[in-house]
Amino acid sequence: MIHTIIHTILDIIESFGYFGIFIFMAIESSVLPLPSEVVMIPAGYLVWEGKMNPVLAILAGTFGSLAGALCNYFIAIKIGRIFVIKYGKYFFMKEKSLVTTEKFFNKHGEISTFIGRLIPVVRHYISLPAGLAKMNLVRFGIFTLIGAGIWVSILTGFGYWLGDTFSGIDINEIVDTFGRGELDSTQQDIKAKMRLIVVVVLGFVCICALIYMWFMRKRKQK
Repeated sequence: MIHTIIHTILDIIESFGYFGIFIFMAIESSVLPLPSEVVMIPAGYLVWEGKMNPVLAILAGTFGSLAGALCNYFIAIKIGRIFVIKYGKYFFMKEKSLVTTEKFFNKHGEISTFIGRLIPVVRHYISLPAGLAKMNLVRFGIFTLIGAGIWVSILTGFGYWLGDTFSGIDINEIVDTFGRGELDSTQQDIKAKMRLIVVVVLGFVCICALIYMWFMRKRKQK
């Protein structure tokens, strides 16, 4: 099932090009569990093959991420508060938590949105608390674009590197790496390198968070 879905995504990207990337990255930025790896890494490989322009592929992925994030943001604004007030108690959420969330995002919304776009799983949901807190839309859009742009660029670059590094590999073999089933040695190597990329990105996130905390502490002292 997953194997079929992944190959369907690849077929659509190859058929519809940048618009396909935009649509799937918009879905990826929503609460639906579509990994960005199965969209942007194949896009990077298509760049290596000369079938796509790297700048346009990255822009399509980045603005697709923004579109999905804005969808979540406005959903949270429209029905998020009603849901928490009416049904929150069944999910261990209280109305008081809305006030806490609002205060936090008013103070730390930019850094939370930025680093949230770089953290697996969190990137799917970071727009929801931002919407609940009614974070400034312009600031939300800017920091979503920055964070999403970095992540999309990393994946696109990785896809290009795979085509340039592994002689004889084709796009279908790369796509199969992120499905379920037995992997050959090349696919295992690809998955190991993807895990390394995630670790490096998380290290970058930690450094950003520490710098931000240091800056806020210095600002408070002044």
